[in-house]
Amino acid sequence: MLATLQIVQSPEKAGVLLQPGRLRLLEQLTEPDSAAGLARRLGVPRQKLNYHLRELEREGFLELIEERRKGNCMERVVRAVAREFLIAPQTYDRVTADRFSAAYLASTAARMIRGLASLCIRARRAGKRVATLTLETEIRFASAESRAAFAEEMTASIAHLAAKYHNERAEGGRRFRLLSAVYPAVRLEETAIESANLE
Repeated sequence: MLATLQIVQSPEKAGVLLQPGRLRLLEQLTEPDSAAGLARRLGVPRQKLNYHLRELEREGFLELIEERRKGNCMERVVRAVAREFLIAPQTYDRVTADRFSAAYLASTAARMIRGLASLCIRARRAGKRVATLTLETEIRFASAESRAAFAEEMTASIAHLAAKYHNERAEGGRRFRLLSAVYPAVRLEETAIESANLE
């Protein structure tokens, strides 16, 4: 029976799950299918899918439903073991420390959500609001080089502002945490897997 949720607590398993396109593969496999069937539906080469399906099955994200012979080949029909997969926040912390990786961004975002949830609970009990600021925009970079230059300039600008306004000795001062992130824009309604997302 397909479980509703599986919580991933191993950093090794989380690393496998976070490979490009794999979560989308699991979304497509809430009903049993083979690599060939999935390839037809998604327009992705079967050989590429086979590799990712084997990795997901090895780590327990997929279960074998049946094997059936197709000519000289044995076709494996698999299904996701759960409808949703949640990586425990503490697991993200041990996946990677590379600030340019998606896993590190997810780890930092998870810590932010944990902290914000705690602040909201305490503020509600005290009848107060949480002081926050959110800035959001989209940037179309002309090249990887311009993206790298932007990252350097943004880092320098934030470091300058932090040094200007940070006052370690301010009596009654309160610490705030700033999170700045850049990641490819995606429409939430996109559900089709593009072959470019599968390495």
